[in-house]
Amino acid sequence: MKQVSHLLIICILVVSIASLTGCKTGNNATTVAEKIISLEQQSDLTSKQVRYIDSLILALPKGSDVGISIYNLTKDKQVYTYKEHKLSCPASTMKLLTTITALSYPEGRLPFTTQVWYSGNISRDTLQGNIYIKGSMDPEFDDDAMNSLIAQIKSQPFKVINGQIIGDVSLKDSLYWGYGWMWDDAPYDYQPQLSPLMFHKGLVTITAMPDSVQQTISVTAKPQSDYYTIHNNCVYNSSQAGSFNVRRDYVHQSNHIYVEGNVTKKASADITISDVPQYFLQTFVQRLKTVGEKIIIGPYVSTHNPIDYDDMHLIATWSTDCQAVVTQMLKASDNLNAETMFYRLASINGSHPATADVAIQALRKQITNLGLQPDDYRIMDGSGLSRYDCLTPELEVAFLKYTYTHPDIYKMVFPSLPIAGVDGTIRGRMKGYNVHAKTGSFTGYNALAGYVTNTSGETFAFSIMNQNIFSEQKAHEFQDSICKLLCK
Repeated sequence: MKQVSHLLIICILVVSIASLTGCKTGNNATTVAEKIISLEQQSDLTSKQVRYIDSLILALPKGSDVGISIYNLTKDKQVYTYKEHKLSCPASTMKLLTTITALSYPEGRLPFTTQVWYSGNISRDTLQGNIYIKGSMDPEFDDDAMNSLIAQIKSQPFKVINGQIIGDVSLKDSLYWGYGWMWDDAPYDYQPQLSPLMFHKGLVTITAMPDSVQQTISVTAKPQSDYYTIHNNCVYNSSQAGSFNVRRDYVHQSNHIYVEGNVTKKASADITISDVPQYFLQTFVQRLKTVGEKIIIGPYVSTHNPIDYDDMHLIATWSTDCQAVVTQMLKASDNLNAETMFYRLASINGSHPATADVAIQALRKQITNLGLQPDDYRIMDGSGLSRYDCLTPELEVAFLKYTYTHPDIYKMVFPSLPIAGVDGTIRGRMKGYNVHAKTGSFTGYNALAGYVTNTSGETFAFSIMNQNIFSEQKAHEFQDSICKLLCK
C-alpha cells in the first residue's frame, strides 16, 4: 500500500505539472513521460523556468523535434532533460567528442611538426641523395611555414640536389575524404582533401579587384604556386554576367580555376585543390628552386611507404602548437583541424597508417569509459561533416562533464570555445551572456553544446540538438532563449 500511495502521489504531481505547462497531444506537444524529469532533479530550476523551457518546445515549428540535456556542474546534478536519448545528426558539435578524446592522451597535446631530412652525403656543392618531407597532417601549415622550411634548407652547404624530393605521407591512409562526405561539396572550403602534407588547408584564395577607370578586373591568388591555373572571365559592371563565382572541374580533379561573373567591388572566395600532397610538393620544389636557390636533378613524388630515418640528417622543421589547432577548430568550426585530431587519435592508438576505423574505436572506448554504450550511437568521422553521425544530448553532456573534471583538457577546450557575442560562430548571438559553446549546422539540423555560467557563479553543461528544422533563425532563437535563462 505504501508503494502504491507513492506512485499515486507522483502521478498526481506529474499530471498537475503537465496541466500547468500546457501539455497537449499532437504535433510538437510533449508527453508526460518525455517532458517531466524527477522532482528532485527539477529542484535547481524553478517551476516557472521549467514551464518556460516547455513553452519554447511547444512553440517549435511543426514537424521539428529537439533533444535537451542540462547538467549543473557546480552542484553535480542533472537539472533538465527532454528526449536526451534521442539520436540526431550532431553536425559540428561532433568536434567536441573528437577534441576531448584526443586531448585525453598526453600525446594528443603535442605540437604538429613537419620535418625535412636528407639521405646520402654532401660532396662539394652537391647532395648525392634525396630530400624527404615528413608530414604530420599539420592543418595550419601555411605560407610562413613553407617559407621557413625553404630558408632553413637554403642555408645548407649544397647547391645541387642530385636526387628526388619525396613527400612522406605514410602517417595516414590514402582516403582523402571521410565516410559519408558528399562528393558535390568537394570544391568548398569546408570539405578539404585530407593528407599528412597540407598546405594552406588545401585551398586557394581568389580575390577579384575592379578598376573603375579601366573598367577591368584583376584577379590574384594566394598562396602563389604554379600547381593551379587561373582563368579570369570576370567582367566589370555587367549584371548580365551573373554573380561573382569561383569554380573548377572537380569531377575530373582539375586544378584549372575559373573566376567569373559581374564584379563592381572587391570580392574573394576560397576553393579546394585536388591532390593535396602534390600541391604541397610542387610548391615546395618551385620555391626551393627560386627562393632557396637550389638546383634539383630528380623528380618529386609522394609515398605511403614507411621510411626509416635512422641514417638520415634532419635539416629543417616547422611546428604548430596543438592549442592553435584546437582553437581554430572550435572557434571557426574548422573541419580540417578536427580531422587532424581524429587521425592523430588513430595514430596514438597504434594505427600506422592512421585510419578512421581505429579513431572510431578510440572514441567508442571513451564512450564506454564514461559509462555509456557505444553501440547506442554512430560515429563516422571527426568533424561531423558526415551525415552518418548520430549522437544524443546525453552523450555530449557526458563528454562536457568529463572535460570539466579534467583540468589538463578543460584548460585547452574551454578557452577555444566560441564566446557568445564576442567571437567564433556565436559572435553574433547572446551578446552579454556568459555562454561558451560549440555550434553545429546542417540543412535540417542545428545544435549547440557547451557551458553556461549564471550570475551566482554556477556552471552548467548543456546540449541542445534541434532536428527537422529548416529555419536556422528559429533554431538559434530557441537555443539562445534557453542559454539566456540559464545565465540568470
